[in-house]
Order: sequence, then structure tokens, then C-alpha cells
Amino acid sequence: MKVIEKENYKLIYNEDGPTLGVAKDSDVPILEVDGLYFKNLSRSHQLEKYEDWRLDVKERAEDLAKRLSIKQIAGLMLYSSHQLIPAQGMARFGGTYNGLSFDEANVEPWSLSDQQKEFIEKDDVRHILVMRYQNKEVMSKWNNIVQAFAESQPLGIPVNNSSDPRHGTISDAEFNGGANSDISKWPDGIGMAATFDPELVKKYGNVVSKEYRSLGLTTALFPQIDLATEPRWMRFNGTFSESPELATDMARAYCDGLQTSFGEAEIKDGWGYDSINAMVKHFPGGATGEAGRDAHYSYGKYAVHPGKNLEMHLKPFVEGAFKLEGKTKMASAVMPYYTISADLKGKDHEMVGNSYSKYIIQGLLRDQLNYDGVVCTDWGITKNQGETVYSFGGTCWGVEGLTEAERHLKIILAGADQFGGNNDAQPILDAYEMGCKEFGEDYMRKRFELSARRLLMNIFRLGLFENPYVDIQEAKETVGKEEFMAVGYEAQLSSITLLKNKNHVLPLKAKTKVYIPNRHIESYRTFFSTMSEPEDIVPVKQDLVNKYFEWVDTPEKADAAIIFMETPICDSYDPRDVENGGNGYLPISLQYRPYTAVNARKESLAGGDPLESFTNRSYYNKTNTTANETDLDNVLNMKKIMKDKPVIVCMKLKRPTIMSEFEPYADAIIAEYGVQNQAIFDILSGKRMPSGLLPLQIPMDMDTVETQLEDVPFDMIPYVDSEGHCYDFAFGMDFDGVIQDERVKKYRYK
Repeated sequence: MKVIEKENYKLIYNEDGPTLGVAKDSDVPILEVDGLYFKNLSRSHQLEKYEDWRLDVKERAEDLAKRLSIKQIAGLMLYSSHQLIPAQGMARFGGTYNGLSFDEANVEPWSLSDQQKEFIEKDDVRHILVMRYQNKEVMSKWNNIVQAFAESQPLGIPVNNSSDPRHGTISDAEFNGGANSDISKWPDGIGMAATFDPELVKKYGNVVSKEYRSLGLTTALFPQIDLATEPRWMRFNGTFSESPELATDMARAYCDGLQTSFGEAEIKDGWGYDSINAMVKHFPGGATGEAGRDAHYSYGKYAVHPGKNLEMHLKPFVEGAFKLEGKTKMASAVMPYYTISADLKGKDHEMVGNSYSKYIIQGLLRDQLNYDGVVCTDWGITKNQGETVYSFGGTCWGVEGLTEAERHLKIILAGADQFGGNNDAQPILDAYEMGCKEFGEDYMRKRFELSARRLLMNIFRLGLFENPYVDIQEAKETVGKEEFMAVGYEAQLSSITLLKNKNHVLPLKAKTKVYIPNRHIESYRTFFSTMSEPEDIVPVKQDLVNKYFEWVDTPEKADAAIIFMETPICDSYDPRDVENGGNGYLPISLQYRPYTAVNARKESLAGGDPLESFTNRSYYNKTNTTANETDLDNVLNMKKIMKDKPVIVCMKLKRPTIMSEFEPYADAIIAEYGVQNQAIFDILSGKRMPSGLLPLQIPMDMDTVETQLEDVPFDMIPYVDSEGHCYDFAFGMDFDGVIQDERVKKYRYK
């Protein structure tokens, strides 16, 4: 037996089979059968089916599911709340070590918190969501500690660690291919869509999978493949656009890239040691919240389909994520959104959140679309509603009157397998007892085993039962390595979209004297429903600017002004409106100046909440403001000062934006979607030719936003600029003029 000792685990090599990994102090026997080695995780001293890596994963999963107690299955059905490694610095997500805070405990940052030990040992949790880790060394070491702890538990089921997207950019961090960064940097989802290049997205998936696996992350809570037909939605920037064709191709490519292993890394059917499970979201499409409101909050709980267009929203799932070109065939997991799909019609349809809906999960996803992978709820949907309709917290939409146990049972009976953001097994155990009384113990046992089998298959496929440990040095060398940083930076460059270039202002010549005004953002309600502090922002570092141009401290000294701005920041609910006799609802404005919704619906399409005494959520004739109106002021003021000298706008485009307020005063406009400032200056200086295309429509005005339908793509009147260019989907320019290439021909809607 060939054994190699690592830091806190050891490797046992099979000549014709997988390498086994066990903790150094493990009591797991290693069995030799037919000259091959196997981990005896059951400690039975005989080879059980689930331990036999020669068998099909489904057979192994079914065998283990039958061995599990209901309590152990309940643990598999849990998906932890957001974890910090180490657990410090954020009260909402923090933890303790031997009863002390991390700062007091004098422990290593990769140590397990008290809470992590408890939910693994007491509640049998095996799916953990990592929100933040200190660095790649800490993350990989923590993975090995948590896997050793799980291995010490009965039956030795390894942990399936997961993460939300973490490949976003830090704008003021310069690209350096040899920096061995914490992780490679890529544009937002809508920025990847702006490349109009599914092959690049597949490459992105391949990079993500290799970096994640080296860290010990084995499930991606993405891609977000909602069809972005509602321009006001706050999560628009995470999508692959409103184009059914482009979003579908991007979804397919990304899932293939994430899930497929090749060569020696492949175990079987495309799955292997470079694979991570893709959990696509949000079924059946989460982008149709009425008036753009988001379902993280009670005021945004309703999705609507005034265009009767649900089937189109299913396309990125049905023809993309569920019909992969690679051997894994389909995304291994699906996450429904929080929303109540208010206007769907069907025998079993109820006004409840999507994960509670038997019509949506069992009827549509399972029976009609034949999906047999894992269905995991979005986070926190079984917790009680907050004190206000704008609170961030529990999202039990439509079932506010049920107990937590009743909510869990309803989700299980609807066809879902797993509960996001829940570390506590007791409500599932209570749900099981309730189900036994209503349907019988045999029925409930089989139902729980069905979910266990699905969940276990996603662990077996990746080879985690054989070796869940990662090599610390390999993690240091793989994550953020030069090759991955370079391809990520190339994607950033490829996403940037040139919209206007009057008189060929761009590219700017070297050593052009440029003035860049600071930005100011007023207080606004944050994602966690707290009020931010007013903020002054220096948009770009002077030393970066001086590598391309010459920084000057007043516009009078400048040859050109460069204005950094972003999509309007706007709240959609204000409790002060309630205090003044209103219903609290305000329009989400995509323009910078105060907006009055004179063309909004007088009656909302959906409404109703235990905290409200009314159902009409209309904001007709109400006025709202934005927190970054001074972005517009910067453009107008600079034009007055600069006169005939060029004013260049660099717009961070998070969602469609009304550009008529500033476009006539700008000589050049580039749109970016979450990139490093260095990439912007590579475009401005001509070091790189722009090639991105608009992955969305720029609306003519707010009237066209109000009259478009939440579930219908391409139904706004696009803006036409002072140069006569129409800012429609797939529009973009290079320095020679409007781009008319194969991407445009393939994806521009007819």
C-alpha cells in the first residue's frame, strides 16, 4: 500500500482506481478487496455498496440512503446559513470558538467554530455555504479540518461546501497576471453576456471549477439564468440578459464548463475531480417581480406575467441548463426563487412562494420537464416574516400563518429536497412526524430516501467519498494563477461596450491631461434594509491614470474630462410614505432627476400581505428620487466648464438606464459591467479595441419602462442618441464605427 502523508491527512494510492484520502487520526479502516483499496466509512470491517467506488453512483447513493436514519436524512436536507471563515466581524453571520469570539479565542483562522461543530455533529449538516474566507490558504485548510470532522461522524459522509459567485472585480485593483491573486477576476453575469461569446463563458466555468475545487468548494450556487425582462430588477446585473437565445446559450455553456471534467480528472459521465455541481437559479424565472420589486422583501413578493410569457422564461432552463452538450447532460441542482407567481393558472396552483408550490415544483419541474436533480429552496424561506414589509429576514411568502414544521412539510410534499439557510434539523423531524400521521410512515420514509438519493449522488459524482481533502500548496498555485487572471481580464476587456464616440474622440492620446471629478452618493436603503451613510468616492487612483494620461486637479487644466457614474440608485419602498398616509410604495426610477410616475398602473396586478390592510400596491402619480443624482450633475457641470473639449462618460451599467439626461452632453460613452479600472483605461487609451455589445435595451424614457410588461423581452422603445445611433440590444461600436459581426447577426432579435 502506497501512502503519502500530508499536513493533516494521508493519501492511499490505488494502482487502478482513485486515490483515497483520510484524516491522519482517522479510525476509518482501509479495506483491501481484489488488490484494491476502499475506505470503510461505516466501520463495519466489510465493504458496503456505498463504499465501493467501482459501482454506479446511483446504486451507491440508494444503498447509503437506506442506511440513514431519518435524522441523518434530515441533516442532508439542510443547507447551512452563510458561514464566515473565520467566523468574525459580522454580527449576523458570526460565531464563537470555545464560547469566545475569534479575537479572544487565540485559535487558527481555519478552526471550526462552535456553531459549525454543532450543526455537523448534532444536526448532521453536510452542505455548507461559505460566504467569506480570509484567503485561499485559510479556506483550503478549513476544508480539510471540516472534512476530517465529518469523516469522524457515523457513516463518514463528506461535506459538500458551496459558494455564491466570488469572481467579481475590485475596481481599483490593477491587473497583474503574476500576482497569484486570491481568485481570478471576471465581469458580472450581464458583462459576460455583453461579450456575446458562449465559448468564453464555458471557459469561465472551467476556470471557476478548477479554482473552487482546489479550495474545497464543490457546489456553485449559480449560474443565475433568469431571463431579465424587467429592467428595474435589482439583480439584473447577475443575469445573462433578456434575450431567450443568448441567455439559453450562456446557461448551457456555463453549466458545461462548471460540471465537466476531462481526461484523468474524469471519473464517469463527465463528472470528476474538476467538476462542481451547478445549482441554476431561479426557477421558473425570478426576474418578473411586479414593477421591478425584489422578493427578498415582502413588498416585492409577487411575480407577474401580464404577457402570459412564462414558457419563454423556462427556455434557459429547458433548452440550456437541462440540455447540456457535455456528458453531464443537465445541471445537477435547481433553486426556485422567493416569489409568489401570482397569475399562473393550474389545478394545484396556490398563491405561495415557488418552493412551496406543488404546481411549480412537482407539476412543472418534476413531471412536465422530467427534472430529477436536487431542488433546493432559496435561503431563509421557512423563517418567520420580519416586523415590516421592508425587513430583511424570513421570506415565507404565502404561508406566513403556518408553523416552521408545517412549512417544511409543505415544501417536501411540493417536491423539493433541501432547505437553504437552515442549520436546524428539528423542523424537518417535526415535519416527518406530521407527514407520518397524515400519509403513513412507509410513504414518508420513501419520500425522504428519494431526496437523500438525489443529494448523495451530487457528492458521489465528485469523488468526495474517496477523497474530500485538498492540497494546500496546489490551492496556492491554482487559485488566481497567471493563466486564470489573464483570461478573466480578457473577458473584462471583451465586455466593455462603446456606445458613443463623437468625432472619434476615443482613443485618447498618451499624456492627454484629464480631470476626473469625485462622486457623491446620498444615504439609501441597503440590501440588508439598513440605511447607508452618505459617501464621497474617488473613482480611480491617480497613479493608475498617470500610467496612461496626465492627471490634473482642475477641469480648467484638462484636455478632457472623464466622468465615472453608475445606474441610478433608487429605493422602491419608503416607510415615511406610510407615515404621510400613503401605502409605502414608490416607483423604481432609472433616471437621475426626480421622477413622477404619471403613467404607472393605477391598480397593481398583485398585492396582499399579513402586515398590510390593502392589496393595491400601485405607486401611481408618486415621485421618487435617486441617491446618486450628482452623477448627472457631474456630466452637466463638466460640459459647461470644458466647453468644446471632450467629456467622456464611463458608465457602470447594472441595469437599463435613462441616458437622455446626459448623453447629449457627452462626447463619448462607454458602458462597463463590473470591471477593473485598468480595463477601462486600456479601452480609453486605445490599447485595446472595444468589442462588447449591449446586452440590454436602453429605454427612451421612463414612460416606456412603465408601459413594458414584466415578463416580455424587448418591449421598450430604445433610446436614439444625438449621433443617430439606436441603443438597442446588440448595439456596440469599435473605434471604426458600429459593429456588425456574426454575433450581432446571430443574437439580435427580429
